[in-house]
Amino acid sequence: MGHRQVLESLSGLLLALFVAMVSSTVVSTALPRIIGSLNGTQTQYTWVVTATLLTATATTPLWGRLADLFNKKTLVQAAIVIFVIGSLLAGFAQDTGQLIAARAFQGLGVGGLQALVQVVIAAIIPPRERGRYNGYLGAVMAVATVGGPLLGGLIVDVSWLGWRWCFWVAVPIAALAFVVLQATLKLETVRRENVKIDYLGAGLIAAGVSVLLVWVSFVGNSFDWISWQTGAMVGGGLVLLGAAIAVELRVEQPVVPLHIVVQRTPALAIIASLSVGMAMFGGAVFLGQYFQIGRGYSPTEAGLLTIPLMAGVLLSSTISGRLISRSGKIKPYIVAGTIILVLGFLGLGFVDHATALWIVGVAMAVVGIGVGMTMQNLVLAVQNSVPLSELGAASASVTFFRSLGGTIGVSVLGAVLANRVTADLSAALHVPAGQSTGSTSALNLSALPPQVQTIVHTVYGDATAHIFLISAAVGVVGIIAALLLKPITLRTTIDLEKKEADSAVAR
Repeated sequence: MGHRQVLESLSGLLLALFVAMVSSTVVSTALPRIIGSLNGTQTQYTWVVTATLLTATATTPLWGRLADLFNKKTLVQAAIVIFVIGSLLAGFAQDTGQLIAARAFQGLGVGGLQALVQVVIAAIIPPRERGRYNGYLGAVMAVATVGGPLLGGLIVDVSWLGWRWCFWVAVPIAALAFVVLQATLKLETVRRENVKIDYLGAGLIAAGVSVLLVWVSFVGNSFDWISWQTGAMVGGGLVLLGAAIAVELRVEQPVVPLHIVVQRTPALAIIASLSVGMAMFGGAVFLGQYFQIGRGYSPTEAGLLTIPLMAGVLLSSTISGRLISRSGKIKPYIVAGTIILVLGFLGLGFVDHATALWIVGVAMAVVGIGVGMTMQNLVLAVQNSVPLSELGAASASVTFFRSLGGTIGVSVLGAVLANRVTADLSAALHVPAGQSTGSTSALNLSALPPQVQTIVHTVYGDATAHIFLISAAVGVVGIIAALLLKPITLRTTIDLEKKEADSAVAR
């Protein structure tokens, strides 16, 4: 395909990716206002984000397997339809329970879009040339992540719109992506013979992870760390995951292909993706809350204040992508990106409710630079090492573990933040834990007395730094994994040479 043909094919894919990303970012700055209006809690705040990540994570390997069986274009369009239905349901939610359920359904479509866009791009562009187009991916990420919070802030700040449009606004964009894909993407079905879908393995993985995440969200608050509830949830989660491993070892075509996962490059890339996902998603989700609840800015202002983070992503993904295409070397950029990411989170780990905004902005920009140099390049490293026939499963495996890391990160860091905020508010107001703001949510600032609002600002602004320090510690694992990667030279062909492909499949 020529450059123009590739760009035409990419147009619909990039729109689909934009839809998937903006579904999260448009809510990020609006979520404190949304949960406050529904009188929700900090734990529910976390689960509105976690629900989407969890279902997206659980279904990503399934979408990848389906891409090895059915037409990839049709699958992308199916994911868009599911996403649209979930967005409509979320906009009509009447309480936080309904909102969490709708977001979980929306995540089914998000998982498909995240996995399949990567698979389709890999099916039409050789790895060596793909770095050249990573700049376009970076631009979409930047626009979605900068424009999303701004759009979400404006929507909730405009009285005649209301927060429900944070979910409905994605519907026309998704419809446009569907139409553009139909008109521009021409893709043959590359199908493996006798492909079987491991629904049992996928279900066990999703169930095991879900039980452990529910435990993380409520331990230390609803029940003690050492209690029968902890034993039941942790034990049950581990049993389910153990059963999933047994199934994956037994079935002919596992949903997470172990023969790919155990190879050195994919294994290390997956470990790095897991840690980067935990750090990035876990830390970034709470930035909007920091600016609004901890600093007192409006949703629109909070969206503007997150621009340095996305500017860093845009610049680093564009520049590193072109440099990688020129040299064919990818490991130096992954190593540098993981180190820069950790440094950025260390900087954010020392902020409080009174830190100068330029300091916060610099730290966010550094985090963005690290993300731009690692996220897409880790997927590219794995795609470079597998044959075209297993591209769907391999790409989905990396995306699965990155999303899993993000899901765990949001849940764990959200639980840490919720417990710390509850304790600090109770101590500051000299009341028993859980009764600091009475029946009113601490996120519903406008309903609180002025003196309590000031205390809430201080507590949230100071407590958020601790989750950024945890993100930095998790990111160190990514540095170690990146350093252990073998030097990688990107190939210039869509598929591996026959001898290499046969060797990869045999492994």
